[in-house]
Amino acid sequence: MPLIAIEGVTKVYHLGEVDIVPLKGVSLAIEAGESVAIMGASGSGKTTLMNIIGCMDRPTSGTYLLDGRDVSKAGPDDRAALRNRKFGFVFQSFNLLARTSALENVELPLLYRPGVGSAERRRRALAALDRVGLTDRLGHHPSQLSGGQQQRVAIARALVTDPAVILADEPTGNLDSASEKEILALFSQLHAAGITVILVTHNPDIGAHAGRLIRIRDGRIVEGA
Repeated sequence: MPLIAIEGVTKVYHLGEVDIVPLKGVSLAIEAGESVAIMGASGSGKTTLMNIIGCMDRPTSGTYLLDGRDVSKAGPDDRAALRNRKFGFVFQSFNLLARTSALENVELPLLYRPGVGSAERRRRALAALDRVGLTDRLGHHPSQLSGGQQQRVAIARALVTDPAVILADEPTGNLDSASEKEILALFSQLHAAGITVILVTHNPDIGAHAGRLIRIRDGRIVEGA
């Protein structure tokens, strides 16, 4: 059974008298441990698809099975719990708290995990930062870090909950070419360690980095489903 199984998913946004339909009957399956790039131009529907996969939104119609469970109609609390247990998120803009150290930024997702005390939060955050090679930057704030280092902190934050899936939305969009290579190499290491990695991008170079390419255009998958 695939880890992610989406069948006939449509998403409709009602804006006054106008309906916006970014997804039009999308079907795809992603196995546990895959490295996948979802690629498309701006407005193709790739971000909407990512939001549904990551349980940040739910489809208007169709089904979404996550690890065999139908989450198509899950409510906000259930989706929040799934995001915290199953997914780690990495974004183009890093989304780090400016006045908070690298270590404290990485600890944040565990504040919402019942039964994880402060000592355990710190232990896990230290381990995640070690995994991305930043044990020498624990007390640094984002403004004291390069773009590549900030993104590594964001990846450590995504890893600290031990997720099954890393969802990365244009993760190198704000980085120079050297930092981009470092971050892509890190995603390769995570994939080799057994984590399912889903990269969402418009960049062909990033798409070529993944083991499998899913191309979306005008709300429909046109390649790789």
